[in-house]
Amino acid sequence: MKFLFILMLFFLILLPNVCLADEGTTIDTGDTTFVIISAILVFVMTPGLALFYGGMVRKKNVLNTIMNSFFIMAVISIQWVLFGYTLAFGSDIKLGDGISGLLGSLEFLGFNGVGGEVNDVYAATIPHGAFAMFQLMFAIITAALITGAFAERMKFGAFAVFILLWTTLVYDPLAHWVWGPDGWLRTLGALDFAGGTVVHISSGIAGLVAAIVIGKRKGYGSVPMLPHNLPFVAIGMALLWFGWFGFNAGSALSANGIAVNAFITTNTAAAAGMFSWILTEWIRHGKPTVLGAASGAIVGLVAITPAAGFVNPMSAIIIGLIAGPVCYFAISIVKAKFKYDDSLDAFGCHGIGGIWGAIATGLFASEGAKGLFYGNPGQLVIQLIAVAATIALSAIVTLVVLKVISLFTNLRVKEEQEEDGLDVTQHGEDAYRDFYPQEIISFCRGEFL
Repeated sequence: MKFLFILMLFFLILLPNVCLADEGTTIDTGDTTFVIISAILVFVMTPGLALFYGGMVRKKNVLNTIMNSFFIMAVISIQWVLFGYTLAFGSDIKLGDGISGLLGSLEFLGFNGVGGEVNDVYAATIPHGAFAMFQLMFAIITAALITGAFAERMKFGAFAVFILLWTTLVYDPLAHWVWGPDGWLRTLGALDFAGGTVVHISSGIAGLVAAIVIGKRKGYGSVPMLPHNLPFVAIGMALLWFGWFGFNAGSALSANGIAVNAFITTNTAAAAGMFSWILTEWIRHGKPTVLGAASGAIVGLVAITPAAGFVNPMSAIIIGLIAGPVCYFAISIVKAKFKYDDSLDAFGCHGIGGIWGAIATGLFASEGAKGLFYGNPGQLVIQLIAVAATIALSAIVTLVVLKVISLFTNLRVKEEQEEDGLDVTQHGEDAYRDFYPQEIISFCRGEFL
């Protein structure tokens, strides 16, 4: 028995760092482990966002804000398995002569054929299922980002329908455009390492459109609407920064030098964004704030996302340093001038930060691909086309979806419900006092069972 144990231990030590996939192709266990851990890190970002957004709203709306993210984690996970993944990453549907690269086929409907085998169209060394689950986490966080724009006023039922339709009609096609092997923006040569267009610009633009269509919060501009829990905001930011390492480095889909470069540039840009926002705020208002520090780190992370695997650390510093003041003034000046109520600045941080990041990729790309400053001005033109296409798709479809939903139900809660808060009126709960309707109390006691 002891001899058998020693033999097994010896075998495990000498076992190569590979295993065989179901169809005989090679899977690298190191790469697979790396991608699975990265997917977990990206998953953590959505609960982190729930805290980040939850701390920034008034206390009567904190549970609704958190619930928005939690609901998205549930519904988009199901949607992705049923049909979302195949629309995004199925083989390209040819719509006619010269019309292609717009949407994936239904070959992976219900995750058919998505499991332990390798699909080397996307990743040659990891199981297809690992790639699909990694991409799911991006779909979840993207939808959750939008909710910051219409926080504190959208009816939960309308929100539930909107988020499902938006992910299906905007996120899935856009992911195919940019990351599908035959997607038209990818074929054009657009660079988006981890989601500057697919995640940040699309969600930021959708948030802006939704904020305008739904309208301003009651009392906006005349009633103080300050964050109710800044420690929540700080913890949420820390979890987002932590998860972003999986978001960006994991997008290499292999434990290699590209992943290491993305890891370095991600942290560097986040630090630069935080520093420049703090400095801008300090000069302008005389005091650096925790909310400003958290916001600066987020915009630095947003801006580096499309560029993470393509730029060097010095470029990452520049990208982050510029992202801070650009997004700061977009929020403090532009929003005030045009008087739209983007509650938690989803557009100011993710829309503007994502646009800057996509453009910066066309300027600073030097690793593998080349940008303007490295002798390829055409890359900047391609990046601008990708930005414009993303804005157009997200803005138009978001507007149409909201208008269609409004034909069947109100998009926002009633005025008295908004006054009372969405926690009580939409969910029958209160985060900071013992208030529950009798029906919930009875259910918890088991009286309905």
